[in-house]
Amino acid sequence: MCTEGEIATNTDPAGPWSLVVPLKPLARAKSRLGRAAGEDARPRLALAFAQDTVAAALDCSRVRDVVVVTDDVVAGAALSALGARIVPDAPDAGLNAALAHGARVARTLRPAAAVASLNADLPALRTGELARVLDFASAFPRAFLRDAAGIGTTFLSAAGGAEFRPAFGGPSGARHLASGAVDMALSGVDSVRRDVDTGEDLRVALTLGVGPHTARIASAAASVCDR
Repeated sequence: MCTEGEIATNTDPAGPWSLVVPLKPLARAKSRLGRAAGEDARPRLALAFAQDTVAAALDCSRVRDVVVVTDDVVAGAALSALGARIVPDAPDAGLNAALAHGARVARTLRPAAAVASLNADLPALRTGELARVLDFASAFPRAFLRDAAGIGTTFLSAAGGAEFRPAFGGPSGARHLASGAVDMALSGVDSVRRDVDTGEDLRVALTLGVGPHTARIASAAASVCDR
């Protein structure tokens, strides 16, 4: 684990980043959230999360482009309108294959690009906090940020020339650490850690302050706050 103030082995900045955001078809996304928000609201919330995540990422000065890997036509159109590059999930072999595919696409135009994955369900994402994470990650060949629970991963990076090697799913933090990625112990980046899978996760995100797309849908599905 590397904390703020420690000396990194590679201090060359990675330059503008390409971010890869994976998104399931909305009909299958956020299945656990449906129990709290209702099945009608669930796909709309999943899209709203992605819209607020992508909008915040694109607004970050450290980010050059955002590649969204999805086969969902509705989500693709909405996120393309924000400025994201939409890439079909050609491997169709799960999350890690989709992320690796997205990273390859990002590096097609910029072979030496620094790439990072970012979860699509970070509706409270703050541009400044993302910039801090990217700046810290730029000092290492590979680095990751654990989710709010400390078990999963919301961010994984690979500097220019470094292999990406995503290992998401379940206790992915332990797998990324075992793969040699640096575990970033950053404080004050709660919005980058706060992914949303359950009603309780959404309540916490709402407390942090979500983006406009999520705020609008969550307000319409106000019952989520009462369960």
